[in-house]
Amino acid sequence: MNDFSQFGKIFLIIGLVVAGMGLLMMIGGKIPWIGKLPGDLFYKGEKFTFYFPLMTSILLSVVLTLILWLINRK
Repeated sequence: MNDFSQFGKIFLIIGLVVAGMGLLMMIGGKIPWIGKLPGDLFYKGEKFTFYFPLMTSILLSVVLTLILWLINRK
């Protein structure tokens, strides 16, 4: 029974992460600075557009690392 309890906790955490990602996708367009930070790469040619949110990715990585570090400390 203990193994099923661990699986239940893992599935719950995965579900919360997926729900959080869905929430971010829903409200992401309403936050004006997401994806428009200095350091985000954007190139628009005549027939080609390239966009890579480098600085946004770095910022989100640092924030998520700090949040997970704080959760793991407990």
